[in-house]
Amino acid sequence: MIDHNLLDILVCPETKQPLRVADESVLEAVNASIVAGSMSNRGGEVVTVAVTEGLIREDGDVLYPVRDDIPIMLIDESIPLPTQA
Repeated sequence: MIDHNLLDILVCPETKQPLRVADESVLEAVNASIVAGSMSNRGGEVVTVAVTEGLIREDGDVLYPVRDDIPIMLIDESIPLPTQA
């Protein structure tokens, strides 16, 4: 689990928007797309490893994966999320 003190200072490197912890339903949807082979990161690489934890940008458009309790804050490693209607 990501430290809340760290979460308070992290922002999206692209837009500087605040981040929040991804809830279970978002992670389930992302992982279903990963299993289906239809999830690519913003760098264009197909994501093959399940996301167990992530941070979502305030606008809900992008997820930054957290691996081994370390947020991966690289724009190309971020995962675009479907827009919500």
